Amino acid sequence: MLPVTNPHPEFQITRASHVSLGVTDLERSRDFYRDVIGLVVTAETDDVVYLRGLEEAAHHSLVLERADVAQAHRIGLRVRTDEDIFAAERFFTAAGIEHQRVERDYQGPTLQFRDPVGTLMEFTSSMDVVDRKMQQYNEFVAGAPQRLDHYQVVTYDVQRATEFWTGLGMRMSEYTAKDGTDELWGSWMEVKGNTHDLVFTNGRGPRLHHFAFAVPDGASLLHAADVAGALGFGDEIDRGPGRHGISNALFLYLRDPDQHRVELFNTHYQFIDLETPPIRWDISNPRRAQLWGMPASHRWFFEASEFPSEPVRDPLLQASPETLETYLGLH
Repeated sequence: MLPVTNPHPEFQITRASHVSLGVTDLERSRDFYRDVIGLVVTAETDDVVYLRGLEEAAHHSLVLERADVAQAHRIGLRVRTDEDIFAAERFFTAAGIEHQRVERDYQGPTLQFRDPVGTLMEFTSSMDVVDRKMQQYNEFVAGAPQRLDHYQVVTYDVQRATEFWTGLGMRMSEYTAKDGTDELWGSWMEVKGNTHDLVFTNGRGPRLHHFAFAVPDGASLLHAADVAGALGFGDEIDRGPGRHGISNALFLYLRDPDQHRVELFNTHYQFIDLETPPIRWDISNPRRAQLWGMPASHRWFFEASEFPSEPVRDPLLQASPETLETYLGLH
C-alpha cells in the first residue's frame, strides 16, 4: 500500500535547507564548490567553510568540514518556527527516535536525529541572514547555482523511509514501483510545492546519493560543464547533461574531490494542489531516469557517500539496473 501523507503533522517542515560534508582537503573542496560549481563562500575558518547559492538569504546551504574520512555528516531541513523544534523533540521522545539538541554556528535552535532507516538528519528553525546576490550578475560563475533544492538518499527500505516522512507531512509527488504493484522502489517527496525536497531510492544504504542546486536555465548547465572541463574536472562529470523523466528536470551531475556527488538542475514543476495524485513510473520504464540519451554509468547507480557510524545494509529489493556499461556491451 502506498504511504499516505499526514495532513496534520505535529510540527511543520518547510524545505530542504543545508547539507554538511566531511572533506579530506578543505581548501581544494572549497575551490571546487566556489569555482567549478559557482557557490558563494559566506564564511570560513581553519576547519569549516560555509557556502550558499546566489539567491539565498540564509547564511549557508553547504557546510564543508575538515575530516580524516570523506562522509556525508548531516542532511538539513528547515522547520517554520522555534516551537516546531520543541514539538519535534516531544514527538521524537514519544516515538523513541534518537535525537539531540545541538549548538551550530550561524543557526538558531537545531535538532539532530536519526530517521528509521539510518539517515542522519538535522532540523533548524532559523539562520543568520545575509545579502542575496541574485542580481550581482558579475558574480555568476560556472553553473551560477541559485539555491539548494533537494537531496536523494539511497536506502535499504524505501517503504519504511517513505512511511516515516509522509507521516511528518511530506507529500509524494512521483514514485517508482514494481510493474503492476505498489511495491515502492523510489519515492520523491516534497513540502515546498515543487517535485521534491527528499528522495529515497532502493539500494545499499543509508548513503547520500546527491544534493542538488537549482540553476537559472539550461545554458547554465552547459556552462558549468565547460568550466569543469577548463579547470581540469571534466572527468568528474558523473552524468549529463540530460533530462529526467521523473521531475522533468534538466540535469548535470558532478563529483567533488572526495567523490561526493552534486547535481545542478533546472525546470521541474509545481506540486501544490492537494487533489493532485503522484505520478507513477513502472520500474521497467527507462524513461523515468532519462527521456533521451544513454543510461547512467555503473558508478552513478552504485556509488554514494556514507554517513558516520551508520552501517550500510543490503536492500530488501534486489535489482540490476541497466548501466551505460551494459548498454554499450562493455561488461
